[in-house]
Amino acid sequence: MERKSFADMNCSVAQCLEVVGEWWTMLILRDAFLGVSRFDDFQRRLGISRNVLTQRLTGLVEAGVLARTAYQEHPPRYDYRLTDKGRDLWPVLSAMRQWGDRYAAPAGPPVNVRHRGCGEVFHTVPTCSQCGEQVGPGDVRAVVGPGGSADLLPARSAQA
Repeated sequence: MERKSFADMNCSVAQCLEVVGEWWTMLILRDAFLGVSRFDDFQRRLGISRNVLTQRLTGLVEAGVLARTAYQEHPPRYDYRLTDKGRDLWPVLSAMRQWGDRYAAPAGPPVNVRHRGCGEVFHTVPTCSQCGEQVGPGDVRAVVGPGGSADLLPARSAQA
C-alpha cells in the first residue's frame, strides 16, 4: 500500500503525521525516550530490518526530531538523540501508551512510567495552559488560527 503524503495539507495534525506517521517511527521514538540511542540497539529491540531503520532514522534526523552524533570513526557509528523538537513529542507518545494500556493490554500495562519526583505512575492529563483545568473534547472549540481560513473548520464549528 502506497503511503499518502500530507505535505500540502494545511493541518497541524497532518503535518505531524508527515513526520511521525510511519508505524515504526513512534516505536523508535518510544525507545529514544527510554534512552536507546544506538542503531544496533534500536535494531535489536525492535526487530526492524536495517534498511527500514536507516530510512526512519534518516527521516527523523532530516525533520529535526533526532540529532545524529558520531561516537566512533572506524567503522563510523552514531548516536541518535532527541532534539527539543523530538522531546516535544513526549505528550503524544505518552497519550498513545496510555490508550494502549487501557484498550489493548488485557493483562495490564507492559511498562509503567513513574514520576521521579513522587514515585507514582504517571498519566497524561490534558490541562488548559492558562488556568490549569483538565480539558476534554467537549471543553474546547476550534477557531481559525493565524495560518488558517474558515474553510478548514466544519460548518458547525465555523458558526460557533
